Amino acid sequence: MLRSMYSGVSGMRGFQTKLDVIGNNIANVNTIGFKSGRVMFKDIMSQTVSGVTAPNDDGQGGVNAKQIGLGVSIGSIDTLHLAGSAMTTNNPTDLRIDGDGYFLVRLSEDQETPFLTRAGDFHVDAARNLLTSDGMHVLSSEGENIQLAEEVTAFSISSDGTIIQTMADGTTEPGVLIGVAKITNPQGLEKIGGNLFRMTLNANADGELVPTTANNTEAGTGAIVAGQLEMSNVDLTGEFTEMIVSQRGFQANSRIITTSDEILQEVVNLKR
Repeated sequence: MLRSMYSGVSGMRGFQTKLDVIGNNIANVNTIGFKSGRVMFKDIMSQTVSGVTAPNDDGQGGVNAKQIGLGVSIGSIDTLHLAGSAMTTNNPTDLRIDGDGYFLVRLSEDQETPFLTRAGDFHVDAARNLLTSDGMHVLSSEGENIQLAEEVTAFSISSDGTIIQTMADGTTEPGVLIGVAKITNPQGLEKIGGNLFRMTLNANADGELVPTTANNTEAGTGAIVAGQLEMSNVDLTGEFTEMIVSQRGFQANSRIITTSDEILQEVVNLKR
C-alpha cells in the first residue's frame, strides 16, 4: 500500500483534532475564566531508505541519508493560561485576579486537595457561606471555608483578599483573607469542567498546593479586583483563521488519499 495514503490519513486525524479544539474554544467564548487550547503537531518517525556515508581520506565526499516521512501526529494540546479581559459588574462578590494565581474551592471539608478556578462569580448563601455558582466553598488563605459572622450587615473585599466587614453597630473590622494559589506550571493543570482545574504532579512539585494571599509580591500572586470578572481569553479572530487553515489542511490531506487511490487503481488495471 502507498505510504502517502497513510500519511494523508494521519493528517486528516490531526486536523480533525485541531478542529475539535477550535470548536470548544469558540463554544466557550463567553465562559467566565475559560482558558483556550491549541494543538501542536509533530512529524512521525521517518523511514530511512539509505543511511549516511561519511567523507573518507581518499577525497570521496559524504552522502546524506534518504528518508521518507510517514505522516503527522499530535505533539501536544496546550491550555493557554493567558489573562482574559476584565468585565465590570459592580457586584461585590464578583472577583477577578489581576495577575497570576487561582481561587481555591472544594465540595466539602473531606476533600484534601481543593480545585482551582479563575472564575470569581461567587455568592453568599443563607448560611452566610461564600460559594461558587455550583455550591462549592471558597477557601481562605488558611485553607478553611469562608463564612461571614451573624453580626455582619455588609462587607467589601480589598485587593489582598481581606473581607472588610461592617458590623451591626456600624463599625468595620477585617475578616478572613480569601485564599489564592500560585502554580509553577499552569499548563500542567487538568481541566475537569465547571471552570475548574485539578492539581497534578506536573503543575507544582510533588503536586503540592499551598494556599497563600492575593497581591503577595513574595509569592507572585496578583491583586483581587472586586466588582469585576475575568472573561474568556479566546480570540475569535485567531480561532476563525485557524479554522480556515485546518479546513484547508483537512481538504488537502483528503486529496492525497484520493490521488493515492487513483494510483492504486491504475496499478490494479495493469493486468486485465
